[in-house]
Amino acid sequence: MGLFSAARQGRKDDADLGNGVWRRAHDRFRRGLDRYHQILEGVEDDDVYNELVAVANQLGELLPRVRAVCARAQAQWPSEGLDIPGAVISVHRALSRAGNTLATTAEAAAMTRLDGERWGVASAGLDNVRRRAELVVEDVLEAERELPG
Repeated sequence: MGLFSAARQGRKDDADLGNGVWRRAHDRFRRGLDRYHQILEGVEDDDVYNELVAVANQLGELLPRVRAVCARAQAQWPSEGLDIPGAVISVHRALSRAGNTLATTAEAAAMTRLDGERWGVASAGLDNVRRRAELVVEDVLEAERELPG
């Protein structure tokens, strides 16, 4: 992303997501997704890499949905600070959990990569990555369900 396109995206994010809790929830999710993709760069085993990429694709499909929830929440319950609007605390909680679980999914992917390199065994780690990714999906679905209107 170039300098000007990054500035344009920043202005669009400000307009759509504000600078409060909804922006933070979106950005946390995006950072977790970026971290997961960074881990893929170091995977040498093709089978492990392919499995982790499939999970990355599943998680990547969630980002527009997270953005949509955050943008709708910002439009209905604007936030420019750290206060979470009481009517949608469950939405924010689900988004926060999704971001946290995505971060632990990236950790699990990193451990899977290390286990595969060190011991030649990555299958248990891949199961853990898949299980955590499913929790991320569930959290995003919950945020969507909890959003009024």
